[in-house]
Amino acid sequence: MKPRILISIVVFMAVLFFPASILADIDHVMTVNPSSFSPISPILYGIFFEDINHAVDGGLYAELVRNRSFEHTDHMEGWSVILDKGCKASFSIKSERPVNGNNTHYLSFDIESDDGCVILANNGYDGIPLVWGENYTFSSLIRGDEYNGEIEVHLIDEQGNSIIAAVLGSDFDDLWEKYSVILEVPEDCQYGRLALIVKGSGLISLDMISLLPDKNWHGMRPDLLEMLEELRPGFLRFPGGCLVEGDSLENSYRWKDTIGSAEERRANYNLWGYHQSYGIGFFEYLLLAEYLGAEPVPIFNAGISCQVRGAEYCPMNTMDVWIQDVLDFIEFANGSVESPWGAKRFELGHPEPFNVTYIGIGNENWGNEYHERFTLFQKAIKDRYPEIVILFSGPPSYEGASFNRAWRWARQNGVEMLDEHIYAVPEWMLRNTERYDKYDREGPKVMLGEYAAHEAGRRNTLQAALAEAALMTGLERNSDVVIMAAYAPLFNRPGWSQWTPDLIWFDNTRVYGTPSYHVQKVFNRNLGDIIVDSSLTDEAIEVIGYWFKSLYHSCSFDYETGDLIIKVVNPWPGDKEVLVEINETTKLTGKGEMTVITSSSIFDENTFDDPEKIIPITTVLSDFSNRFTFTFEGNSITVLRLNTWSL
Repeated sequence: MKPRILISIVVFMAVLFFPASILADIDHVMTVNPSSFSPISPILYGIFFEDINHAVDGGLYAELVRNRSFEHTDHMEGWSVILDKGCKASFSIKSERPVNGNNTHYLSFDIESDDGCVILANNGYDGIPLVWGENYTFSSLIRGDEYNGEIEVHLIDEQGNSIIAAVLGSDFDDLWEKYSVILEVPEDCQYGRLALIVKGSGLISLDMISLLPDKNWHGMRPDLLEMLEELRPGFLRFPGGCLVEGDSLENSYRWKDTIGSAEERRANYNLWGYHQSYGIGFFEYLLLAEYLGAEPVPIFNAGISCQVRGAEYCPMNTMDVWIQDVLDFIEFANGSVESPWGAKRFELGHPEPFNVTYIGIGNENWGNEYHERFTLFQKAIKDRYPEIVILFSGPPSYEGASFNRAWRWARQNGVEMLDEHIYAVPEWMLRNTERYDKYDREGPKVMLGEYAAHEAGRRNTLQAALAEAALMTGLERNSDVVIMAAYAPLFNRPGWSQWTPDLIWFDNTRVYGTPSYHVQKVFNRNLGDIIVDSSLTDEAIEVIGYWFKSLYHSCSFDYETGDLIIKVVNPWPGDKEVLVEINETTKLTGKGEMTVITSSSIFDENTFDDPEKIIPITTVLSDFSNRFTFTFEGNSITVLRLNTWSL
């Protein structure tokens, strides 16, 4: 971390621990004029999905077997083999006569005698969770070459005892064939394992070994899916991120590798350090966006691998392949079922178009190499699909020479929307809530595709959530410019992670939202349809040369409910008393509610042991008029919904 950032953190901490008396006796008056307003982007708050921290494999993807296709660099990752006493056998990873060209490796056993057996076991991700009364479908592609014997499927507990077993088959052909069996679990087991007992002699080969709980939605884990539903996201940006770029063009994300049957998808090493099965691919992301009622925002490689890690540039004379991939996707997502790729969508079970509107080209790219490639995508897409909005990638920095150059180029070259990313210390966010006030209303729109407050230790504390909420009040006030914004990353599985902080934490059986998750949830559920004019008299606070606002706020109106919505963030330890004055042209009914997110310390965070330490608390309000005094607690985010007779 750079020294100046360390100083910034210390400054912010000093502010938070100033005696409350320093901040006391400040007179705050909020005036609200609902007759003056501007629209709010209906898709302002969304989610950004990237397979980092095992967010997909070992996460949202419900598959319980790790390395089901033996395509990992360490082909036996997740697997163990035990030879029964007296059994003469060997095993190896082979690639002759594979299942197909995308799935080129498989496990083969050469068993010399049938005196014993071979046990092949997989413990998934920290064990396989098994639930009493639930059904699990086991399947595998199997090929036998002069093999005589049978295969038993067992689910076993932590002590190695079989919970349930079934014979998979005993007559295996010399061609790949899929075998499956449904297992109903008779008892709970949090740390189970899958075991295959191979009895017989000869050569037997296995691939695509799978164990899926029947309780899933298009292969997705229900409890994690519910966490996404609760956010009610306006858009879904996918599949990355740096994941799209790859640390080389060879392992960049290519959407065509991720559709079709499971065995047709080409597993790929990702730059976060593990293989991805693509069990959730572009088709599932589109289904997920549709299910959530969110605008899909797919991101495509610009013919450049990750520039931060040392870029590999696709030669300009081969750019047509990368561009055609994007054009084919648009046809796949939006085209007629009579078109080649629209027919593929129909074949996968979705005849209706997905109506994709936004397409992102590149992620955290910059410089002439990106600009000249972006121009080629821009022309090709607009020539064929003029209605598509093309997102231009900003660099990793959110200020400075590279950032400013990207904006100059975007303004000069007809860019419609620029993707900014902001990972900053909390005090930066508190000092930059008016960042978008200064943006040119005639220039490109903004998607804040990734942002999060990184406090000392990179933890998901209340301190980080307060800073993010303050920044979000500025996003709302400027949603004529900022069309979309998403916290990042979305998921984290402890023990398997590469990045913190994150919005949602989970393990095999548990999941909880961080304070930042609850801020996203509360802000989106109280977004409103229009921003109404408001002002807050305040005194700025100066500490060691830094200036901070005392309170951060936004005001909006919800046409459906008739509610005036006031959001106030007080990131300081002292309570703030505010006189609220609402223009008399809008009459309040005196009914409403208050939602507050706070805790006893800014360093508090949610955990698996205490998942609801910091959650929104909602209470009913009554008997207030157009002029009232309200106390906003220290270290809190408050949302007031005040019901009106009319706007």
